[in-house]
Amino acid sequence: MAVADPGFDLALAKLTPERIEQVINSVLSQAVAERMKLFLKTCVHCGLCADACHTYLSRNRDPDFAPVAKVRDTLGVMLKKKGRVSPEFMKNAARVAFIECGGCRRCSMYCPFGIDIATMIMTIRRICSLLGMVPQFIQDTTNSHSATSNQMWVQPDDWIDTVMWQEEDAQLEVAGLRIPLDKEGAEVMYSVIAPEPKVMAQLIANIAVLMTVAKVDWTMPSADGWDNSNMAMFSGDLEIMGRIEREHWERALELRVGKMVMGECGHAYRGAVYDGPKWLGWQGPPLPMVHAVELYYDLLREGRIEITDKLTEPVTIQDPCNIVRGRGLHEKLRYVVHALCDNVVEMDPKFEHNYCCAAGGGIINCGAPWKMARLKSIKIKATQLKKTGASLCITPCHNCHHGVVDIIGHYHIDMRTSFLIELIVKQMKIPEGLGV
Repeated sequence: MAVADPGFDLALAKLTPERIEQVINSVLSQAVAERMKLFLKTCVHCGLCADACHTYLSRNRDPDFAPVAKVRDTLGVMLKKKGRVSPEFMKNAARVAFIECGGCRRCSMYCPFGIDIATMIMTIRRICSLLGMVPQFIQDTTNSHSATSNQMWVQPDDWIDTVMWQEEDAQLEVAGLRIPLDKEGAEVMYSVIAPEPKVMAQLIANIAVLMTVAKVDWTMPSADGWDNSNMAMFSGDLEIMGRIEREHWERALELRVGKMVMGECGHAYRGAVYDGPKWLGWQGPPLPMVHAVELYYDLLREGRIEITDKLTEPVTIQDPCNIVRGRGLHEKLRYVVHALCDNVVEMDPKFEHNYCCAAGGGIINCGAPWKMARLKSIKIKATQLKKTGASLCITPCHNCHHGVVDIIGHYHIDMRTSFLIELIVKQMKIPEGLGV
């Protein structure tokens, strides 16, 4: 049954073959086109990318869902026909690029030639964005970034009110705790994503407790630049992506902080450290940035926090693509988890070989119309989770967290999820004099 999505259907009615040809050829400049052609010509159809893809494996090894087929039947046709394709063709290409691939790069890791399928998929998304053919839900997040500098339409006073509210909640755990805003010269600027003040505000209180107990000199910005989720990176609107990243880094530079710490979000870390700076023409980020997993690791290794109550129930770990396959934090992640838990049951496969949750890369942000397609394409993850027998899955990434919640609900797995920070604040010692 066809899925109705106004982002596709309204664009389809407006597109002309002439407009499609013009946009495709503007994106596929000679240099870009030659690179894409080289990727396609290099492929020997060995099948290793297919066996690495959770969508292909979850859909009974249907060859149409193999990574090579996804790009051959979309970008490959655009190149061959020099952009002379129909609006209906573009609608199908958009469905493939936004719904059937999140750019997790597991397939590229297994390709003997290192063909970058994710870059090819993101090139298709760029074309679709310029044509206005983007799923409605993820386009709304891009519109929100443009209008409010965050992905969930959080207004400036709502941001401040939420921080003040979470400061009060955190004071129930640590007397006199403050969440410092706009503190110039702080050691750390802590970055969150918009779902936290919008729907998961307790995570702000949690990090405030951790920072206070560990005596971290930290701050958060009071104005735009506090949200770095940057869904425009995945909708294909690179202009807004770059604007968000510039604003984020400029805020940190204005505050003269020593480094940035990104909360438990893999795609926000990727946008700030890799995609954003590259689009802006920078050699790299203007300041050091570490992911929350690295912060927790350092605080535990340095003895700045003490874990006194370890979990004994069986737990497993979801390896977020952008911080494990993309950043190599699997060992530091295990160090933190083992500091918190006595009974860790690893998934098989694990580390950089772990299967994607199928929520990242903007897929979950395509919204309710595509939820069932997403869950059908991640059946193998459900099997992987069930085999662990764990009752808790630690998900140190917002997309992984919500993706695994959907999986365990749909496939009726007796398991719950948790961010690392939620476990840390429950299980660490509050020193005398700080407790209420």
